[in-house]
Amino acid sequence: MTRADAYLEINIMNILENGYIDKDPRPHYSDGAPAHTKSANHVFRTYDLSKGQFPICTKRPQAWKTAIREALVIYKYATNVISEMEEQGVGWWKQWDIGDGTIGHRYGFSVKRYDLVNKLIKGIKENPYGRRHIMSLWQNQDLEETPGLAPCAFLTIWNVRNAPNGKEYLDMVLIQRSGDMLVASGAGHSNEIQYAALLMMIAKVTGYEPGVFSHLVANEQIYDRHEDNAKIMLERKGTDCHPQLILHKEKGCDFYEITIDDFELVDYKPFEGEKLTFDLGI
Repeated sequence: MTRADAYLEINIMNILENGYIDKDPRPHYSDGAPAHTKSANHVFRTYDLSKGQFPICTKRPQAWKTAIREALVIYKYATNVISEMEEQGVGWWKQWDIGDGTIGHRYGFSVKRYDLVNKLIKGIKENPYGRRHIMSLWQNQDLEETPGLAPCAFLTIWNVRNAPNGKEYLDMVLIQRSGDMLVASGAGHSNEIQYAALLMMIAKVTGYEPGVFSHLVANEQIYDRHEDNAKIMLERKGTDCHPQLILHKEKGCDFYEITIDDFELVDYKPFEGEKLTFDLGI
């Protein structure tokens, strides 16, 4: 069982036992029924990548390459064009088309408009111990200009740390306003995989070791139609493995030269058995 598996069990049990049910939900299922959720507020998880605590769940297979591709779509290619996302292997954004082939002024659009990645890298290199290394996808001007899904995982805060062992680490915390626990935001699921990978990328580019990755979800939910799957996930014990993500690039590399082929996931042995399906609320 991985650290993420252990977190996932705790978080699922907490929501099933103590979560609160929403009223008049915005999302609906494909058949038009309201997609009610049971939620917990302020869910926090933390992993030390330098100690081998890569956040990936083994209780069901995770599409880790697709998760990282989405991070590249947002931060490297900086696009909000659905066809361009699909060209990079990220195919789940079509349902959020606002009618012009884009997801609106969201995610990659904001990264490009405000030059967020280049400013972050420059800031870390020039003032590593500064406390203002922040990337925010929550830009009110963008949100007001077009319709579209408001960013869920939207804020990252970065800090360089000089450890007692003499090494310098780059730590990062991800703030997420809302998350579907069993599909994307939960422990060891796609959001944590992709942002831990992003931490590794920025650390490599700026010359530091990847350190602590933490994840705060302001409101994390389990949809009512997912509760049976949640109970199945609880019953699964996770597998005996120690998965590690490796980024095969030299320190100081160019961020925009990193591709999915530079990543290797070793010793990942997810559960093999019944495949879980999810009726998504959109």
